[in-house]
Amino acid sequence: MLARIILRKGSSVPLHSHENEQITYVLDGALKFVIQGKELIVRSGEILVIPSNLPHSAEALEDTVDLDIFCPPRADWINGTDAYLRK
Repeated sequence: MLARIILRKGSSVPLHSHENEQITYVLDGALKFVIQGKELIVRSGEILVIPSNLPHSAEALEDTVDLDIFCPPRADWINGTDAYLRK
């Protein structure tokens, strides 16, 4: 599953995990991820791979556009049960 994500500076994705492996490719801007208590900044042109079931959060340090690739597809997005994103 491929998703184009647009995050405005200061917006965040709360701590969560999912069964899907995630590959994030930042097209423009910068994201700060927190994974296992460590901060990782991913900037335009960089890629981050997040293994399945690994809790993580993200914050947009700038207006950001990224591509998120998930395998397998995000069933919670498809059926609308991704409550952590819908608050």
